Amino acid sequence: MKICIIKEHKYPPESRTPLTPAQVAFLRDELDIDIVVESSESRCYSDAEYRNLRVPVVNEIEGCDIFLGVKEVPPDKLISDKIYFFFSHTIKRQEQNKHLLQTILVKRIRLIDYELLTNMHGQRLIAFGHFAGMVGAHNALWTWAKRSGSFTLPRMKDLMHYELAKEIYSKITIPPIKIVLTGTGRVGTGALLVLRDMGIKQIEPEAYLEGSFNYPVFTQLLPHHYAAQKDGDPFDKSVFYNDPSEFISTFWPYAIGSNIMINGIYYMEEAPAFFTLKEMQHTDFNIEVIADISCDIAPHSSIPSTVRISTIDDPVFGFDPQTGLETQPFQSHAVDMMTIDNLPNELPRDASKAFGKQFITRIMGELIKTDPSEMLERATIAEKGHLKPGFLYLEDWLNS
Repeated sequence: MKICIIKEHKYPPESRTPLTPAQVAFLRDELDIDIVVESSESRCYSDAEYRNLRVPVVNEIEGCDIFLGVKEVPPDKLISDKIYFFFSHTIKRQEQNKHLLQTILVKRIRLIDYELLTNMHGQRLIAFGHFAGMVGAHNALWTWAKRSGSFTLPRMKDLMHYELAKEIYSKITIPPIKIVLTGTGRVGTGALLVLRDMGIKQIEPEAYLEGSFNYPVFTQLLPHHYAAQKDGDPFDKSVFYNDPSEFISTFWPYAIGSNIMINGIYYMEEAPAFFTLKEMQHTDFNIEVIADISCDIAPHSSIPSTVRISTIDDPVFGFDPQTGLETQPFQSHAVDMMTIDNLPNELPRDASKAFGKQFITRIMGELIKTDPSEMLERATIAEKGHLKPGFLYLEDWLNS
């Protein structure tokens, strides 16, 4: 079994890697795993950093059996009858990756999606979400700083690692603004970390709505804070996740009382949006900056102003609620939207190190053991030219 860390071909450029030089060296030297790295000029760790630890850096990869990437692999780069690990973004029928999955079937590739690697309780074992939350929260405040001119903040992408950001946070003064954060998973905890490191005080939702503060504050919402059952019954979390269509949004008080929104929820198709376009047009709608880390594109989204993905190079666009159209950012009549979908790429070395640690401690043992792995089986979307049973629902979409 020979493993290869492949180069990324995604545009905008992706610089993260599944395993750092030190981690690959550990697998080779301590566990005697045959693993090489495909040469790349865009990776956050240079070829030289791998070579310095006696890791082979190669240009020819056809002789490898298992390929580890980060983002989607272009169909023409896929090698038949191999095993691939990457984030495929196909299980929600993402149209832009339809041809990718079709090609995987034609080439009889086994596709194992990181997003589907879970324990027996269905909990994800490996993700970049924590770093998406961190960078998303940072960018929310960066956007506010650009819009208001009340303080300055460098981009996370221009800092080598997060410790440098923390040094900067200790020196800035943030005015008394109110921030509402949604999501309590990896994304939410990452955002929470940054807001706290910035010295912004956390307030319970009820006090947040009722209070007036002369310092910056934020609140973190659980589903029962922003949704209610249509029939008036008490909020039931299990019902919400099983049938979100039976709920309505109760987010409006936070839309009135917040300056910034950071959205980190996992959006479910039938769930109510936080607010409608008509509500955004209301004079009481007070949110001026939205950092939508979830990045679900309207109309299939929790935020109607997320009309497109932004990029690390061009992170913010304006949205005019009165016209429902995109406009220039940082205008008083528009809402500023930060909708980057590869946020961890702004902190690639920290994110890659954490991801690699998760892969080594939670996944690698399953990959190298001789018996079949139930974990890897659950995460396999396609194999030997066929969709696996749990993903047969994609068949009609692929054939349409």
